[in-house]
Amino acid sequence: MNSGQARTQSGPREVAAQDRALLEAQGYRHVTLRGGRVCAVKGFVFTTALLVGIDPFGYTLRYCYEHAAEAEAALAGWDGTGHPGGPWIKCKGAGVELLNPLLSS
Repeated sequence: MNSGQARTQSGPREVAAQDRALLEAQGYRHVTLRGGRVCAVKGFVFTTALLVGIDPFGYTLRYCYEHAAEAEAALAGWDGTGHPGGPWIKCKGAGVELLNPLLSS
């Protein structure tokens, strides 16, 4: 992905069209920026993930949801700070493996 995002004084405000098209061709949906990071929803074998920090090498975090609609709603309502809402099951990433504390009580 390149750095051709539309910019504001504080940084990009949307994902550049060519970057969005590349990600969508690879199965990513609802590609957007949250907290200055590229985020999207993508189906996996057993879950649907809300992916955070997508770059040419992968992603920083993956929030796994049981249903696609839950991941899509979580991304739509999330501002990019803290954890997204909804019933995510697990958050995974480099050095991160966190069960949703709201589901373990």
